[in-house]
Amino acid sequence: MMQNLPWLFLVLPLVAAAADWLLLARRPRMAAGVSITSVLATLVLCIACMCGLQTGTPADYTWFPVQGIDLSLGLLIDALSIKMMLVVTGIGALVHIFSLGYMKGDPSNHSRYFAGLSIFMFSMSCIVLANSLVLTFIGWEMVGFSSYLLIGHWYHKETAADAAKKAFITNRVGDFGFLIGIMLTLGLFGSLHYADMAGHMKVAAGSPVLTAAILFLFCGAVGKSAQFPLHVWLPDAMEGPTPVSALIHAATMVAAGVYMLVRLQVSMGLYAFTDTACSVIAAIGAITAVLSALMAAQQDDIKRVLAYSTLSQLGYMIMAVGLLAGEAAMFHLYTHAWFKALLFLAAGAIIVCCHHEQNIWKMGGLRQKMPLTVLCFLAGTCALVAVPGFSGFFSKESILEAAWGRSLPLFIVGIVVAAFTTFYMVRLCLVAFGGRARTRDAEQAHEAGPSMLVPLFILAAMAIISGYGFVADRLVPFADFHAESTEWNVTFFAGLGSLIVGGGLAWFMYAKSAADSAQSDPFGSHIISRILRRRLYIDSFYDHLLIGGVQRWFTCLVSCIDDGVIRRLVGHGLALLTAWTGRLLSRIQGGSLRGYTVVASLGVFLLILLLIILF
Repeated sequence: MMQNLPWLFLVLPLVAAAADWLLLARRPRMAAGVSITSVLATLVLCIACMCGLQTGTPADYTWFPVQGIDLSLGLLIDALSIKMMLVVTGIGALVHIFSLGYMKGDPSNHSRYFAGLSIFMFSMSCIVLANSLVLTFIGWEMVGFSSYLLIGHWYHKETAADAAKKAFITNRVGDFGFLIGIMLTLGLFGSLHYADMAGHMKVAAGSPVLTAAILFLFCGAVGKSAQFPLHVWLPDAMEGPTPVSALIHAATMVAAGVYMLVRLQVSMGLYAFTDTACSVIAAIGAITAVLSALMAAQQDDIKRVLAYSTLSQLGYMIMAVGLLAGEAAMFHLYTHAWFKALLFLAAGAIIVCCHHEQNIWKMGGLRQKMPLTVLCFLAGTCALVAVPGFSGFFSKESILEAAWGRSLPLFIVGIVVAAFTTFYMVRLCLVAFGGRARTRDAEQAHEAGPSMLVPLFILAAMAIISGYGFVADRLVPFADFHAESTEWNVTFFAGLGSLIVGGGLAWFMYAKSAADSAQSDPFGSHIISRILRRRLYIDSFYDHLLIGGVQRWFTCLVSCIDDGVIRRLVGHGLALLTAWTGRLLSRIQGGSLRGYTVVASLGVFLLILLLIILF
């Protein structure tokens, strides 16, 4: 009985989602209570497992029998999975509680909202606890489905509905490559179970087929973790409720790609990740980090700034995976989850208390109106920009250390991205919190309620202490992880220099505008600013050239087939052939003796000719 206890991680949220959706559609408070109880129960179970609760090996269940292939579904309970579950359930519980205050007064269906959250918790638990790529892929697709529901929760808004479709379709592109990678893995290792991969590779290390398999698996991470060129869905996903952004698009779902790659490195062995594959993975991560940091520097929507920041930090993690520094990637994933969830939830509190205003240039003076919320936001900002002593400093330094020892160009990329991160976050804080209130909504802002403040306080504490060894050594999702003490070396001074340069530049450019309560960015008309605000025209390229061009070509092809082949050739052609054949045959029965004689003579001639040929 005890060995099947971990299945409650999947059963509880699934039952909660079913109850909310089918039984409690008209009882939103009870639906919220069921979902919150479910996520708190899974959090308690996770803590119990980390404290030594012995459950044994959970029983596997055969999905469907296939001769020679093991397609059983089971759970893998180890240090990597159970510590990752603490991140998922911990942040999930805080987001559920925060949602009580955030969704208060919202006219949408609250039961459907909490059902979507529970479906997401089930899906993410499948990915984290899966013992094989089969269950991982099931959870992978379910996460895409749940994110579609939550992003499009306010489906009456056209922008939200479009964002949900964009996220779903973009992820399908990456998932197609992921599925090909799974099939190649089955052929190369003979099994899809993580425990059976090590030492069972059927090709030599460095084989092109192995490189192809790793890169196809990486396609899944490119989609789910929103890496270039499939990064375009994440900023638009901010159209959903802000707690959804904190849970799915900052803290857990987008980190699933990083977790999956690290799980494969642990299961297959680092030698399975060829030099070519690692170079591509690291390059994609570096490109994403740089482009996203640039675009964040000129966004005015507070949630979009944080969204591009998430893209940039995920690029950091993917770059670390490409450097074969899985422990650094998971360390940053862990700290980033807490402080980015803090930033999104604090932004959500600000948005609600400013009457759903998201433009930072229509805020101002919030340090006086919402001191506790702003203080929590500043704690998350310090962690994000890697101020020494905050959690983000320790995890960012671990990635820079890995880059310094293995690739100088990637180290330079890391430093440049760190400077831009400081720039756009200082810009945001100066404009939104400094000066005087710019609008009536900002003037009427007030402090958030207890259901929103309590999760912020907990996350703020984690943003400060989660990087220290006495916490990180026990909670970072990586086996036998040990936080190293800070050293006064090149990476420390380079990171400190990027902090000073980025913050100083933002202060020089925006301190006066913030104090004067400017209504818009004074640099918004500059050509570089316009390019960055238009997202480097990458989205426009997709919308007008790639997607639009493909749609026009496909429309033309379908039109040609429908009009030229089906309607004209098949439809009209058969009709004309039938009519012509009828007219031809009608001549045989015309009543003319001469005609009958000619036909009979022709028939006799053909019969004689046939007999001569055959005999």
